[in-house]
Amino acid sequence: MSNLNDYSNHLREETSPYLLQHAANPVDWYPWGPEALDKAAREARPILLSIGYSACHWCHVMAHESFEDPETAALMNRLFVNIKVDREERPDLDKIYQTAHSLLTQRHGGWPLTVFLTPHDHVPFFAGTYFPDTPRHGMPAFREILQRISDYLPAHAGEIRAQNTSLLQALRTLNTNPADTLTALPLDSARQQLQSNFDERDGGFGAAPKFPHPTNIERLLRHWSGSRTDGIDPDRRALHMAVFTLERMAHGGIYDQLGGGFCRYSVDARWEIPHFEKMLYDNGALLALYAEAGAATGNPLFERITRETADWILREMQSPAGGYYSSLDADSEGEEGRYYVWHRDEVSAQLGEAAYPLFARRYGLDQAPNFEGRWHLNVHRTMAQLAVEFALSETEVRQRLAAASATLLEQREQRVRPGRDDKILTAWNGLMIRGMAIAGRLHGEPVWIESAERALDFIRARLWVNGRLLATCKDDRAHLNAYLDDHVYLIDAILELLQARWRDGDLAFAMELAEVVLAHFAAGDGGFYFTSDDHEALIQRPLPLHDDATPSGNGIAAQVFGRLGHLLGEPRYLQAAEDTLKRLWGGLLQMPHGHASLLVALEESLFPLQTVIIRGSDATLREWHDLAARAYAPRRLTLAIPNDASELPAQLQQRKPEGDAVAYVCSGLTCGAPLRERAEFIRQLSFTELQENP
Repeated sequence: MSNLNDYSNHLREETSPYLLQHAANPVDWYPWGPEALDKAAREARPILLSIGYSACHWCHVMAHESFEDPETAALMNRLFVNIKVDREERPDLDKIYQTAHSLLTQRHGGWPLTVFLTPHDHVPFFAGTYFPDTPRHGMPAFREILQRISDYLPAHAGEIRAQNTSLLQALRTLNTNPADTLTALPLDSARQQLQSNFDERDGGFGAAPKFPHPTNIERLLRHWSGSRTDGIDPDRRALHMAVFTLERMAHGGIYDQLGGGFCRYSVDARWEIPHFEKMLYDNGALLALYAEAGAATGNPLFERITRETADWILREMQSPAGGYYSSLDADSEGEEGRYYVWHRDEVSAQLGEAAYPLFARRYGLDQAPNFEGRWHLNVHRTMAQLAVEFALSETEVRQRLAAASATLLEQREQRVRPGRDDKILTAWNGLMIRGMAIAGRLHGEPVWIESAERALDFIRARLWVNGRLLATCKDDRAHLNAYLDDHVYLIDAILELLQARWRDGDLAFAMELAEVVLAHFAAGDGGFYFTSDDHEALIQRPLPLHDDATPSGNGIAAQVFGRLGHLLGEPRYLQAAEDTLKRLWGGLLQMPHGHASLLVALEESLFPLQTVIIRGSDATLREWHDLAARAYAPRRLTLAIPNDASELPAQLQQRKPEGDAVAYVCSGLTCGAPLRERAEFIRQLSFTELQENP
């Protein structure tokens, strides 16, 4: 086989680490763009579109088996124009062609996504995911697929044209059944759907492979909280499903028991063995969720997981310039999970005879290996159980385990690390800024809030150019038009940062972003397109419906426009939120638990959002802020604005300072008189009820 360094293709000037991984393939890869598309049309050659991402294990497998093989590459180069896409930089293309895959195959997609397009109109006529280099797993060899497709296309041109017409029609009619009025029915239906899918033994929803689904867990927490504050019996069953799932995940191998942070999903139902890649978006959502669950329940496990995950982000995922990196690979030294798993003798040698038995009992090293003859750490005994078994106090157990973990983490850091995708994505940074802001507010950790500020400042300095947002930055090169998710995730993040602390200019930036969304993304009859009106023309302009691995852009748009509308007294924003909910009502009714981010917006539309504006100075302002902002109160938006703040929009300018502290509390669009006494402020917040032991 030829040396891969002998080859170079059209990806060598790209910024994406994923595309650069393929720049030395013998495949003549092109990035998506005019050069490749024009070549396909000019030569009437079909397009082989391959979509993946840097941390994707099966993407690496297919690359090694097929894209690095000169014979396979020669066949690809002769028969097709080959285009490689990073789904993280081009989620617009990924959304379109994943949807097309589902329509063509009637199966869920995934990565790598392998799609064959007609050369002139870029409509897919055949789609799959991973294909092996030799026939196995009931799949033909990739080279056989290539030859069959090349032979089929000219002989069945009429059939393919008819199929393409039907596919395009299906893509254009996905968004139907708008509503005239909004009701609470989807909120209750989602609660019942989640219960019917709940795994009583291991937590989570459904069978293996098992994903965290943070928006669904958040839905259950909010449902429980709403049942307390709406004057009905607390829904303790909803709370149990959320808490039990979070506990099982925290004790499982999906969580990095030594270094903190969560892997993308578990291949088994017990959360024991993960797919080992760590994604920024998962950890941003889970960081916020564990912080909120800790505030809601007082569970010390949730606080520990929050702290360890935040520490991992600060240690490994934040760039010196401030932005957060995208992901860590599943593989190192060519093996999935190699960085994370252990040989028993290795652990024993590092810890010694005194510390090893306790650690082994805690993490299952006294049982059979669980990953290819080695051990991936899972919690098998609680602190209380270990205290009894080893005749120690729980404090001593905790201290000894912490020391042992620190020793092993130091040893693990000497290994070859998994690859890190160091591009900085605006949308995913928005999710992590939000997570850091929520965790910092609820736990009173200014370092986390400062981390979020640095990331926001990076985006504003590098990715906000001439009043428009860009989607990605690597090596100080920012490019690509930003998508709906970039804008609305960032607005959401800014609102959470403002709840953690006030900073002049941030609210004005959120309002600028909101105006861009209204001007360039709005669909005429409600909701928002994924791409802007000046984006490249593609075969579909997606209008995001349900939550995927990340929340639906329309769900977050409806949330932030509702919150901004109440905060600023802006009817256009409130109308945008309502119109989005009405436009997507059909999906909410059909599969409410798949639209959890939209359900948050629906809840805040039907049940008045409490908006708390505090004006004051120094210690008194901080004290009043903590009273309102440190509790788990998901239907509350709190801003503590110093007396000397500037750049306040009109409605906030009306919230005048008075002495050391004054609070303005509104429920929906109804506001009470200014509150000047601390006791009255606490009563107005219903503070005792919100803090009762669940």
